[in-house]
Amino acid sequence: MKKLSVITVTYNAQHTLERTLQSVQGQSYPYIEHVIADGNSRDNTVELIQQYENEKLNWVSEPDKGLYDAMNKAFTRSSGDYLCFLNAGDTFFASDTVEKMMRTIDDGESPDILYGETAIVNEKGFFLHMRRLRAPEKLSWKSFKQGMLVCHQAFIVKKELFEPYDLSYRYSSDFDWCIRMMKKSKNLHNTHLTLINYLHEGMTTANRKASLKERYRIMVKHYGQLSTLLHHIWFLIRAIVK
Repeated sequence: MKKLSVITVTYNAQHTLERTLQSVQGQSYPYIEHVIADGNSRDNTVELIQQYENEKLNWVSEPDKGLYDAMNKAFTRSSGDYLCFLNAGDTFFASDTVEKMMRTIDDGESPDILYGETAIVNEKGFFLHMRRLRAPEKLSWKSFKQGMLVCHQAFIVKKELFEPYDLSYRYSSDFDWCIRMMKKSKNLHNTHLTLINYLHEGMTTANRKASLKERYRIMVKHYGQLSTLLHHIWFLIRAIVK
């Protein structure tokens, strides 16, 4: 059976981390580990992590250079076949989500990427709505010309494909990373499952303008200036029509 490494990066996350810890530890799938990279929190985050310590929890608390640097560090501590990046406050959709996800893989099959849908929840974990952008039936690196159609948390990558997040992007390095992972992949597997409950307020949401500028730069890098410009004109027309 394939092992899943769930990676969570934290900083002063005492109010949101607990339900993530509970969700990972409550999964029915036995081949799972939780790797937490804490950025030397000044609140009670570390004390909370210590309360949930067990043989499947691997954590460190030390200074880092930000979210994506911490993700790169956490990768080096992981031992699973697949990687899932789950932020503090995010959870798996249900207690059997990972088990169901792994069951969608045929015996002997080892897709490069697994992906699915995402539900949006509020700060108390209550369902608000499904994510506006839906996962396509067939995903490729060109799919993200339409935007980030698969949420980073619902984008599960084979560990051997991993490349570090580009630290030159402060808010949207995950967008660039997902495209690079898809470029390397030959088999992208649609689980047809809702995988994640995503907390609606995150770093990217809180810094939306800067994030959108980075995403534009990333799209130009991967898809070219003309294609990116035309797609953004279409985004604007679509928004006006709606």
